[in-house]
Amino acid sequence: MAEANPMLSLQALTFGAGHAALEHGYAAIGAGETVFDLGGVKSADSTGVALMLAWQRKAHSVGQQLRFTNVPKNVCALAKLYGVESLLPGA
Repeated sequence: MAEANPMLSLQALTFGAGHAALEHGYAAIGAGETVFDLGGVKSADSTGVALMLAWQRKAHSVGQQLRFTNVPKNVCALAKLYGVESLLPGA
């Protein structure tokens, strides 16, 4: 795992930033990251839940399990509303 979590540089988990965030997460998984610190995220919507699920699927496909830290509160609330919080450790 890298010393500085590359996910800290993400500022948005929104529809407009979704594709870039998805690729950023995939690259982090490819580099061996297993903890995604989302403390740098300043804006998020339901896209954040979809991104976290996609990252978790990608990690599972390479035999890893992701854990999320500092998830924005609204993303946690949406994950609970959608009934997927158990799929997103740390959310």
